[in-house]
Amino acid sequence: MNNTATTQFRIWWVCQSPKHARSRGYFYGHAPLTYPTSTLLAQLIVAALLSLLVQFILTPLGQSAFTSMMLVGFALGPSVWGKNNEIMAKLYPQKSYYVNQTVSLFGCALFMFVVGSKMDMGMIKRSGRKAVVIGILSFTVPLTLNLLVARFLSATVEMETTFRNSLYYIAVCQSVSSFHVIACLLADLKLLNSELGRLALSSSMISGTSSWALTVVVLTIRQGSLGPKTTIIWELGSALFLVMFIVFALRPAMIWMVRTTTEGKSVRENYIFFVFVMVLCCSLGSEFIGQHFIFGPMALGMAVPEGPPLGSALVNRLESVVVSVLLPSYFVFSVIRVDVFSIRSETVAVLSVMCMTSFLGKLFAAMLPALLCKMPPIDALSFGLIMSSQGITDVMILQHIRILFIIDEQIYSVLVVAIMLLSGIFTPIIKMLYQPSKQFLLYKKMTIEQASANMELRVLACIYHRDGTPSIVSLLEISNPTAKNPICCYVFHLIELAGRLSPLLMSHRPGKVDNTHGNHSTHILKAFRSFERENIGSVVANVFTAISPFATAYEEVCRLALDNRTSLIIAPFHRQWTLNGIEDFPKLRGVNRQILLRAPCSVGIFIDRGTLCGATLRSSSMYNIGIIFVHGKDDREALAYGMRMAEHPSVSVSLIRINDRGQTALGSKASIDLDLDKEIISEFKIAAVGKKHHVYKEQTAKDSVELVNLVRSLENSYDLILVGRQHSATSPMFAGLDEWNEFPELGVLGDMLASSDSGCEVSVLVMQQQGFGVEDDTRSLMPLKEDLTAIAVDIPRKSSKVFPI
Repeated sequence: MNNTATTQFRIWWVCQSPKHARSRGYFYGHAPLTYPTSTLLAQLIVAALLSLLVQFILTPLGQSAFTSMMLVGFALGPSVWGKNNEIMAKLYPQKSYYVNQTVSLFGCALFMFVVGSKMDMGMIKRSGRKAVVIGILSFTVPLTLNLLVARFLSATVEMETTFRNSLYYIAVCQSVSSFHVIACLLADLKLLNSELGRLALSSSMISGTSSWALTVVVLTIRQGSLGPKTTIIWELGSALFLVMFIVFALRPAMIWMVRTTTEGKSVRENYIFFVFVMVLCCSLGSEFIGQHFIFGPMALGMAVPEGPPLGSALVNRLESVVVSVLLPSYFVFSVIRVDVFSIRSETVAVLSVMCMTSFLGKLFAAMLPALLCKMPPIDALSFGLIMSSQGITDVMILQHIRILFIIDEQIYSVLVVAIMLLSGIFTPIIKMLYQPSKQFLLYKKMTIEQASANMELRVLACIYHRDGTPSIVSLLEISNPTAKNPICCYVFHLIELAGRLSPLLMSHRPGKVDNTHGNHSTHILKAFRSFERENIGSVVANVFTAISPFATAYEEVCRLALDNRTSLIIAPFHRQWTLNGIEDFPKLRGVNRQILLRAPCSVGIFIDRGTLCGATLRSSSMYNIGIIFVHGKDDREALAYGMRMAEHPSVSVSLIRINDRGQTALGSKASIDLDLDKEIISEFKIAAVGKKHHVYKEQTAKDSVELVNLVRSLENSYDLILVGRQHSATSPMFAGLDEWNEFPELGVLGDMLASSDSGCEVSVLVMQQQGFGVEDDTRSLMPLKEDLTAIAVDIPRKSSKVFPI
């Protein structure tokens, strides 16, 4: 292998025999790492495994996947191993760069297509005034400052002519902001559903589109300046034609694919194949017209109809292998040549000024408008840091201008290290500063127990599967909506975010259905509109559809509950009982656990076994509800809700009070709770006087065995059972039961009625009263315990008293 070098650019000439592409193996005396195929596989494996390891270590510290991959590339380079290390020379020989970098660049193109396919270009139309202003300022302010600083430095600082000429291009490239970078950062930090995340996505769509348009024009002019002047016009015209061809030819073809796909069915394989061919053709077309090869795939990705079925199918097919295997290799080859020991201090000084100017320009361009809009200073700082972040697109632009000989290896190294440092420093700061869940902590209780007797009941009903709609409607119906005690219901239909990056919350107005996403909630919308018509004057239903990642969907739920001052959130249990058996949805379990931790009001976990479906409350038959009351605020909340149901003429309520015979001396807090328990039970007795269908029972238990058997005896005595979630852990009745919980988020009693070994066949509502953060007992929401089963000992039932009331 021969190599030549100029004063600024290193050019490697590689000679490789085409007859020796792969090794025959050690048994034939061949060293596999001296052959291209074996070297390629080894490099992909090393990059993928090291990136996974570093990300596993750094993610708890708040670092993004981008930073982890960049650090791996830096760690494999001469800055750590030196220039002539034998191990790295064998694993990453110079002659392997051409083939392997081509593969990694192909992976980069696919990644940009995948991220582009997740983008919702409609966000630009839906952006509010604040997002538009911030987006424009985030583009113009850093660009203006960078150009002014570049002019000042070129006039006052002595430097090489080529370095001076490159300052203006560096100024433009450093001012670029990208939707891809910000969206990936928000996804890593799980802030897509936050208010800051939504504002950042909308603003970055505007600033990113402007930045990319400017970058394409500037680099095209630079490239065209090396040839005839007419080349610039041809390149810009060809780029515009490619974009128009994608928008007016390829996008309609993909929309046709979506329309011809049956709802609920997967996209045909030949459709996926044609889209992959489109990606390759667009990339090839970009190369033909002199643009960067990712230009076409990125534009095509933006043209893909977001979400299912096509967008989600493409993401599912490509994302895992691209992000886990190909992308780490791309970052390795992007950083592996960086040698910090060969960088001149003069270069570092000048470029540091440029980088800080760009960073501060982006920071204040986003932060100041946010402060003027009365955003809290800490949130405004976090927002500014998000908008000033850099990532993969910035690295790609630097690589491109290096190929165009605008910058040399030293400048490239300094700018790449600057990107890595800024990302590594400020990403954890963002995670530390901005805590979206804090907004859900209230100092005024929003509970059913605290609500006035004649007050409107506001309920947020979550629906994860449309099959659960009839049961939710029936549950609201037995909640006794009347003209004096109306119910305002906010229905939250959650759909997993797939094939798009930007979450979406839609409000379905009466008589209007969104053409793009309304079909997901049509069944639910019709059911609640019918429920509203049947209860005119006593029920108001507001239906929302949320397309959101399950990991942060609780933020949508809690924010909607907070904004509408609801007293209760009803969340379906993650386990479903169907005709085909039991189905578990672990992701929904995570949503429920986060709602229990963060909710600004009371929460009811609804275990739906179908006993509420089709309940005809206007008939002569009675609907039987059982309330198991032990002690504590959650039990009082369950009883308060049950007392509202008891007002319904077709509902029969039985209150079963379980007394603790083994209770020792009470503390001051427990004594207060006991007084409150007695007070609400007395209210139930007084309200039920003269109503023969309401029953109050007292039973006793001295230990956990008796408690289990008492609950088992009540399992199938009612159509619906209400229980509280949390109880005193010091009570002998609950001793040892926490260790056997299959579903800790349901509490002890809820778990008994929902666990696999339970004989319960009726629906259950597990109530948790709103608390004040640290006041709540969060032990049952710690990491899940798997493969635990409960053991129940059969003991004869104790006699119970029935008090006529």
